[in-house]
Amino acid sequence: MPQFAANLSMMFNEHEFPARFPAAAKAGFKAVEFLFPYDYSPAEVAQWLEESHLQNILFNLPPGDWAAGERGIAALPGREKEFRKGVDKAIEYALALGTPQLHMMAGIVPADGDKAAHRKTYLASMKYAAQALAKHQLNLLLEPINTRDMPGYFLSTQAQAHELREECGEPNVKVQMDFYHAQIMEGDLVETFKKHFKDIAHTQIASVPKRNEPDDGEINYEYIYKLLDEMGYQGWIGCEYRPKGKTEDGLGWLKPYL
Repeated sequence: MPQFAANLSMMFNEHEFPARFPAAAKAGFKAVEFLFPYDYSPAEVAQWLEESHLQNILFNLPPGDWAAGERGIAALPGREKEFRKGVDKAIEYALALGTPQLHMMAGIVPADGDKAAHRKTYLASMKYAAQALAKHQLNLLLEPINTRDMPGYFLSTQAQAHELREECGEPNVKVQMDFYHAQIMEGDLVETFKKHFKDIAHTQIASVPKRNEPDDGEINYEYIYKLLDEMGYQGWIGCEYRPKGKTEDGLGWLKPYL
């Protein structure tokens, strides 16, 4: 039976962030993920999780200046010092929240940028973060993001992510497969998942092309859930989608799995 985690950055937006935790629990979720916890103290977020009896399974390392359009700095030469401080900050939160894995956003690179330099920087960032996280038994996740939603993003395909993961060589580096991004960039979801199964530690879902509830669009998610069960997938499925309306009104797809 698949296990689903609500993404509190995209779902339950009719509530303020602290109120999304009890809303998710009331809807039947046992776990949550979110983009960033850093606007609040570790103690505050830990309290919201505890009060709602929820696990936090994932959040992202600090992304640079999000408001200015930055989407991670791991592949950006010259930002290494800032990146390393962000790793320390994320670990502090992860330990307070009981979070087992952190996602490292790569960043947007210029079209005319030095590809070799960005790749070298990304690999160095990956190795540094992985080794720092390993001291606390935490996994580092890489997520390819489609270039339609995020033009210029450094990491855009599962094939690229697994190639870099292998080159890095750190055992706690894993890949998250967001079926929404993978469908847009690569397709062939079933064979891609089967090929990389042992190194995929987290998955995410949304309809394609609109990124709404996973009950319409071009991906047959019932088939995907069955595949994950047959393969013995033990991770969570993050619901990183934009509800069409009020979140609770669009959760009919979830009821058979609760």
